[in-house]
Amino acid sequence: MAIARTKLFDPVQNPWIHAISRCVRRAHLCGGRDGTFDHRKDWMEERLELLTRVFACEIASYAVMSNHLHVVLRMCPAEVATWSADAVARRWLSIFPRKYLSDGTPVLPDEATIARLAQDAAWVALRRVRLADLSWFMRSLKEPIARRANREDGCTGAFWEGRFDSIPLLDQPALMACMAYVDLNPVRARMAATPEGSRHTAARQRIR
Repeated sequence: MAIARTKLFDPVQNPWIHAISRCVRRAHLCGGRDGTFDHRKDWMEERLELLTRVFACEIASYAVMSNHLHVVLRMCPAEVATWSADAVARRWLSIFPRKYLSDGTPVLPDEATIARLAQDAAWVALRRVRLADLSWFMRSLKEPIARRANREDGCTGAFWEGRFDSIPLLDQPALMACMAYVDLNPVRARMAATPEGSRHTAARQRIR
């Protein structure tokens, strides 16, 4: 039986987390030696960038691989408490829009919708909690990628394995060691000769 994440680490302590998510059956659904599906790595990197702006979080490192994903991050619940109700509504609707076009493109909410939701205290309180929640961050990352990939492939079914793994990094040495591990993932997989030569990684972004 799976153990609740709240029993693995205390979110109130705001620990850094190494989150790992794998494609179903560890299939190379996000790229291969021939470059097939490599563009899906771009999708994930773009989604990570968006979620970093929307959620109350900090990302220390990430690496998008062909069949799995590493993200080193921590959630910042104290930050979300400072946001106005209007800001919470805008942030939430930017990642969970209520309307989509036929091609899956989200429709931006109008000001009347934002104002109406911002006046709903219970709705805002729940979204405020979710915008500082690790599981909701990963859900917001993985689900749109799965839907988009399935639409591209013309199929249905699981894209990711069930739950993501989450490993708390309880001190600075653990954080630094994990960041080095994630940065070197493409090198170990022979996808790049050096961290700075890798693509779809935080290491490349830091060095550029």
